[in-house]
Amino acid sequence: MEINDLKMIVEALLLATPEPLTESRVRACLKDEASALPLEEIIEALQSDYNNSNRAFFIKKVAGGFQLVTKSEFEPYVKGLFSKSGKLRLSQAALETLAIISYRQPVTRSEIEEIRGVSSDSSLRTLLDRKLLEIRGRDDGPGRALLYRTSSEFLQYFGLNSVNDLPKLREVEDILSEDQVDLL
Repeated sequence: MEINDLKMIVEALLLATPEPLTESRVRACLKDEASALPLEEIIEALQSDYNNSNRAFFIKKVAGGFQLVTKSEFEPYVKGLFSKSGKLRLSQAALETLAIISYRQPVTRSEIEEIRGVSSDSSLRTLLDRKLLEIRGRDDGPGRALLYRTSSEFLQYFGLNSVNDLPKLREVEDILSEDQVDLL
């Protein structure tokens, strides 16, 4: 199979899937037709085509795969297409819980509550319902508490390829301290 054929197939798969497209999913779709599929090479070629033809979208590496993403300058128009705002609304408690899990994962409910100082049952339930979290397993300690971690949907929603792409806590502290100085 020629590279141009593979580019068209990968482009069709990118357009068809709402989730990030991984190499294993492409291989499953192609079956025996592409045993040595150079997915990164095909993505680069497609990206180059899109850049050269000045498209309204690009390919972004997200959650361990690739996804077509609209350029930010078209956001107001895309938002107008949907009746809902498209934004994920979370309470302050849920955001705090999500932040703790993002940086400390895997983590138990009791560890989260120790940091927050209040119950996190409702926040955990909300985050699990919205599929931003998943249960990783059980802790080895007494009571074998559930362990929570962020999900691939979390990565996808926040446009991250992995949790390693989160800003480092030191960076966040520096930004917050700069904001405090600006307020004075």
